[in-house]
Amino acid sequence: MSRFAVIIPAAGQSTRFGGQQKKPFLPLAGRPIWLRTVELFVTRPDVEQVMLVISPDDREEFQRRFGPNLIFLDIDLVDGGAERFESVANALAKLRDAVTHVAVHDAVRPGATAELIDAVFRRAEQTGGAIPALPVADTLKRVDGDLRITGTVPRQGLWQAQTPQAFRRDWLCDAYARRHTIAEAITDDAQLVEACGHAVSVVSGLVTNFKITTKTDLDLAELLHRATHDLPTEPKPGRPFDDESY
Repeated sequence: MSRFAVIIPAAGQSTRFGGQQKKPFLPLAGRPIWLRTVELFVTRPDVEQVMLVISPDDREEFQRRFGPNLIFLDIDLVDGGAERFESVANALAKLRDAVTHVAVHDAVRPGATAELIDAVFRRAEQTGGAIPALPVADTLKRVDGDLRITGTVPRQGLWQAQTPQAFRRDWLCDAYARRHTIAEAITDDAQLVEACGHAVSVVSGLVTNFKITTKTDLDLAELLHRATHDLPTEPKPGRPFDDESY
């Protein structure tokens, strides 16, 4: 059986979201978004290690508020870097020996399901690398700096990438070791692995597996979570470490 490590980057500045708190630490149905996301992975029998990557500036407050969560859920806390790729590289340096595959999942993408994760992990085992994605349904326009349309982009064969993105350990570690030698601008882990000569497969993603980028996204995530979970108005007794104020 393959053993997966899951890296969850949460060290970004949340500049597009605004507000005083960073997105991963905002409440979603009474629990922090990062915790909702982590809970997708911590009880899986094929997950050997879960790593949450945060800014060093957040570590003291995070440990104070959520230290018991880290112990209870066996989560490794990793200091992030100035950019996302540096944060993931820091986590890769701390992989446990038993890990055979590595998945990277956005901390603010709590809408994945066990079935979707199953599909991505199994496909990564079969092919070496896999991501969830959705075929582009809307017409795409290319626009210039003055917001004038300069062309229409054919959407045939275009898919919108999601996470978790999962790969063989050696593929991803090698790709990160070589990332500074790659000339093209890299926007996700799959592109980095592809640039190193490996083919990455796609499985069908979910509309609900969207990334929370704006306050509207958070409102939608709240509605979806309450619609798909039998949640009380208050946290259940016995579920430790809920923090509705963060």
